[in-house]
Amino acid sequence: MTRGMRKKNIIKKIDSVFNNSRIINSRNILSPLTSHLLPLIILLTSYLLPFSLSAQTSDSLIVHQMEDLGVHFTQGNHVKLLMSGKDKFADMFEAIRQAKSSVHLEYFNFRNDSIASLLFDILKEKRKEGVEIRAMFDGFGNDSNNQPLKKYHLQKLWADSINIVEYDPIRFPWVNHIWPRDHRKIVVIDGEIAYTGGMNVADYYIVGTEQVGEWRDMHCRLEGPVVNDLQIIFARIWKRATKENLTDAKYYRGKPAGNKMVGIVNREPHVTNKIMRQLYIQSIDDAQDSIRIINPYLTLIPSISKALKRAIKRGVKMEIMVSAKSDIPLTPDVVYRNAHKLMKRGATVWLYQPGFHHSKIMMVDGRFCTVGSTNLDARSLRFDFEENALIINRETTKELDDMFDRDKQKSVVLTEEEWNRFRTGWQKFRGWFGSLLQPWL
Repeated sequence: MTRGMRKKNIIKKIDSVFNNSRIINSRNILSPLTSHLLPLIILLTSYLLPFSLSAQTSDSLIVHQMEDLGVHFTQGNHVKLLMSGKDKFADMFEAIRQAKSSVHLEYFNFRNDSIASLLFDILKEKRKEGVEIRAMFDGFGNDSNNQPLKKYHLQKLWADSINIVEYDPIRFPWVNHIWPRDHRKIVVIDGEIAYTGGMNVADYYIVGTEQVGEWRDMHCRLEGPVVNDLQIIFARIWKRATKENLTDAKYYRGKPAGNKMVGIVNREPHVTNKIMRQLYIQSIDDAQDSIRIINPYLTLIPSISKALKRAIKRGVKMEIMVSAKSDIPLTPDVVYRNAHKLMKRGATVWLYQPGFHHSKIMMVDGRFCTVGSTNLDARSLRFDFEENALIINRETTKELDDMFDRDKQKSVVLTEEEWNRFRTGWQKFRGWFGSLLQPWL
């Protein structure tokens, strides 16, 4: 609606109020003074209402918007950020050792290495104690891993009574298994403790790799009612793969354990196709002061790219961190191209130097943050099963902001001079060519 149309509507309202005020006043309900002030009140309200709406903070806006899209928020949660592989596995393995009833694990892959072996040994011991074990990994995630679980590994686990299943195994003709894949990382213990974030099960989260150096990632431990939401997600995919229903109340024991609001944003193909795109677009559009993003595969899709540009244009301080090193070909060329384009628009781009920052986090206005499995690429936003914790809490957001500031000390800021030093002409061409494949990267 144009400004002229709004003005005409306001004038119509005022005329209507004047007419109504004459009628009301003729019945001696309002005094002459009140009847003349009423149009002024209506006029002021018409102009001030948009300002009152815009005065809402980004955290309250995102909660209402995501609730309207079906996201369930709960209060009374405890959130513990796990900022390294060492922190994650030490905390999670100890929690599994304390399990009394059930351990449920959903991962993109379990890499066949020392850390997975330790996990399976712990699960084997818990199974002897009568604890129910259910574990799932994605078929593509396993096959694309350089140290996959083989059939004889699975047979050994089955012999140890560990109920582990492969989601959507890759079978001929292969191409019909490209999408969608289960990229989520969820662990639920006794229905009371949950873990989620960006890490699979692999030792390189602790020791790094020869190719990229240290491997940075982010996970979190959750306690409280939010655990029930994560259990529901696991139960749905488990039923899909095994036909087993997990409806017993013993699996849903999440009770108030803290003071933080958390909503679980779950992308399930054919059910909530657009939810992850909407999470990022709404969060970016709601930002009033600052946006900070760390994401390894920033190939973007048009709607996210446009939202980022809108935020920069309206003066939001935007900082984006990507890694100077990567674990796969071509995709990083597109990432650097996108980062350069956003830099030219006014974003501050940091190139993380020590290794590969595989974290998938975003902080908005210092008020809320998201931690999860979602990459800012077409696969995560349009095709795969994904899940993010949306944490509406300044304290947790500050922890991530502080981590971002620490990592800036290990990064190089992208400038035009750095761009030309960092990228050769051939690499820039690869980035342009790769961008043509963006809908499938």
